[in-house]
Amino acid sequence: MDNKIKVGIIGGAGYTGGELIRILLNHPNVSIVFVQSNSNADKPLHAVHQDLLGETNIFFTKEINHPIDLLFLCLGHGDSKMFLAVNNIDEKIKVIDLSQDFRLSNHSSFNNRNFVYGLPELNKEQIKLASNIANPGCFATAIQLGLIPLAKLGILNEVYSTGITGSTGAGQSLSATSHFSWRANNIQAYKTLEHQHLFEIGQSFQQLEPSKNIDIHFVPWRGDFTRGIFISSQLKTNESLDQLYRVFTDYYSAHPFTTVSKGPISLKQVVNTNKCVIQLEKVGENLVVHSAIDNLLKGASGQAVQNMNSMFGLEETTGLKLKGIGF
Repeated sequence: MDNKIKVGIIGGAGYTGGELIRILLNHPNVSIVFVQSNSNADKPLHAVHQDLLGETNIFFTKEINHPIDLLFLCLGHGDSKMFLAVNNIDEKIKVIDLSQDFRLSNHSSFNNRNFVYGLPELNKEQIKLASNIANPGCFATAIQLGLIPLAKLGILNEVYSTGITGSTGAGQSLSATSHFSWRANNIQAYKTLEHQHLFEIGQSFQQLEPSKNIDIHFVPWRGDFTRGIFISSQLKTNESLDQLYRVFTDYYSAHPFTTVSKGPISLKQVVNTNKCVIQLEKVGENLVVHSAIDNLLKGASGQAVQNMNSMFGLEETTGLKLKGIGF
């Protein structure tokens, strides 16, 4: 245990907290020291995350002063900044935040902490040296992974993206559009052209193409399923499909979780994994890039553990060899 990374989790009762606990309980190099939840203090983890019955004897706690190496913040947007403002967290403790509080460069410094944007396929080397990580958003991850190689190639100008997400993307608290009777046999567009993840996507593209302003038009959809994100992004290019496939496979050759497919992709290939799968289709000068991820894993907790692995000098895939659900 002494050689393991000692971690604490703040806000461990939600969907992302639950996924993080499941991964870390089976991670060979991690020891969970505490899982904090104000509303569930003194309850066993399995009282909230029922699949953990028999997996652990850890109880939720309100205490956060145990000696740890890394703190995961699984809090709502705005709450991470508030938490760090009112709690004296030793600067030696690394932080990975899963909210949007520190993702944008103009908000990436707070209380003597400088946060690196934690998309491994974009900032792998910076992540290795970082003490604080701002984990990307789920839609932002799926869209960017489908387009980053094109931005690096310098051919992004105007992009039209449509994406559909499962109900877990709305969080664990019940809302009018997340309960079963509304979601079942239903679909709806929301935050059309105004989704909050557009800002971090634009920032990443600006990092790759600083001389260009790339227009991203994004329509997100609520889907009739629990987890996963499927994105289709359309743009114009004169590059051939074979050339584009070479660009994508070359770019992702050093990134173990992103795979480019020449056949049709589907959501079930990635659900319950930390993978992103990508497919390209082209008719004339119109290119469509499909990308799919699990919103709770590659879009949240899995990517957070991937970042943790890099920060502590471990192989990126450690503890993340998770199996997709074929049926």
